[in-house]
Amino acid sequence: MSAPAPSPLAIVDVDPGKAPARQDEILTEAALAFVAELHRRFTPRRDELLARRDARRAEIARTSSLDFLPETAHVRDDESWRVAPAPAALDDRRVEITGPTDRKMTINALNSGAKVWLADFEDASAPTWANVIGGQVNLIDAYERRIDFTDPGSGKSYALKPAGELATVVVRPRGWHLDERHLQLDGTPVPGALVDFGLYFFHNAQRLLDLGKGPYFYLPKTESHLEARLWNEIFVFAQDYVGIAQGTVRATVLIETITAAYEMEEILYELRDHASGLNAGRWDYLFSIVKNFRDGGEKFVLPDRNAVTMTAPFMRAYTELLVRTCHKRGAHAIGGMAAFIPNRRDPEANETALAKVRADKDREAGDGFDGSWVAHPDLVPVARASFDAVLGDRPHQKDRLREDVAVSAADLIAVDSLDARPTYQGLVDAVRVGTRYIEAWLRGLGAVAIFGLMEDAATAEISRSQIWQWVDAGVVFENGEKATADLVRRIADEELAAVRAEIGDEAFAAGTWQQAHDLLLKVALDTDYAAFLTLPAYELLD
Repeated sequence: MSAPAPSPLAIVDVDPGKAPARQDEILTEAALAFVAELHRRFTPRRDELLARRDARRAEIARTSSLDFLPETAHVRDDESWRVAPAPAALDDRRVEITGPTDRKMTINALNSGAKVWLADFEDASAPTWANVIGGQVNLIDAYERRIDFTDPGSGKSYALKPAGELATVVVRPRGWHLDERHLQLDGTPVPGALVDFGLYFFHNAQRLLDLGKGPYFYLPKTESHLEARLWNEIFVFAQDYVGIAQGTVRATVLIETITAAYEMEEILYELRDHASGLNAGRWDYLFSIVKNFRDGGEKFVLPDRNAVTMTAPFMRAYTELLVRTCHKRGAHAIGGMAAFIPNRRDPEANETALAKVRADKDREAGDGFDGSWVAHPDLVPVARASFDAVLGDRPHQKDRLREDVAVSAADLIAVDSLDARPTYQGLVDAVRVGTRYIEAWLRGLGAVAIFGLMEDAATAEISRSQIWQWVDAGVVFENGEKATADLVRRIADEELAAVRAEIGDEAFAAGTWQQAHDLLLKVALDTDYAAFLTLPAYELLD
């Protein structure tokens, strides 16, 4: 690799006196030159694909339907192609832990006993500049085995276990829709996805190969096979740029949008030399259904989010099709999240919740998934037991082709097949959870414990989307109250007062509660539905 020319990227809106620690180690001239080249080559196509999303959404609004693509039927009908075989480090994925890349989580996730850690720069991480840079520092330090952490509250110290016991890292960069305003070329911000991918790949690709692993990624919020094609082009270019073999990068795509559910095979095909699997992401998937079919009438109105389990007919169609598709093409199928936070102070409630987690993971393993997600280290042995019981000594069950599965286009959007209705308490919960999550996000926290669950940005998205949908549809709850903007405002004001009473005036004033309240109401009630709440929220971040 030849020496790069000085990077034209400008670091903007960063006070030199308050720059994150060790920023210069990450933003080297060579690394910035690489990110700049990614930006020049691929951001124009990113922009075209974002515009294509808008056009497709307009078509869904017109038809209230989706179908498998006729123009790619030849890809689905061709039985011969498979994705590349999984590298050894990604062959057994029976338990994956997710979380942000802060220093404590980095250590705990790597030590957790999970096979994989989803190191998250996206939904579980608020993209403050300190988090963007700090996450890159923490991953390098972990690979160099020079990472430790002492909790300032408890004084407890954390350090890595022996290398052979550590989880394999799979990094999730930000979605295509988010820009990074702190890095700009000629006044144009670089997409956050290219910043997260570019800095991590440039600094760690060879380092990971030396450790017997590789640069592995989770690709979020993909909406079409054309977006997967763009990622594949980026991987090809990046591998050539740093001089490593094609196929070294491996990517797992989150099927967390309703449009992507109709293009699973095509997505794997576009990434076939770099693909390692697909994942079923529940909350973002439901958010995507509401977003795309929000004006589709009564039959698309979702009930309370907790009533939409993975056993709902349209969710079961989605997950079974995902397993069938992955195994047909030799890819891993990774199941959904167990977000419960164990509570040792209430053994009875704890065991009830753990029983639900076991049942969920037993179902996934029985359905043919090769692994699944958890949000807390204490859930790793629970999920592992479910998959151990099915897999035994095998690393996966890709030989289970699930040829019994037959899913129609209509099955995937049969929201009205679920026998449940929105409730007044569901509205209250959506306001409460949305407010509390957004408040923490604005303070730089992306993974937040709320009412016994580990929540991330997808939680806030489904919460505000359901509020929007219920108000727009004029839902009448079981208590006779109608979902209106005034009702939502009343509940939000009551929640703000309740929080103040709960935490006290001083803590309330130190937080971002009023901003969170106002932002939730904006993205939940504005007639012009915001594509992602993180877009207006990002303008409020440091």
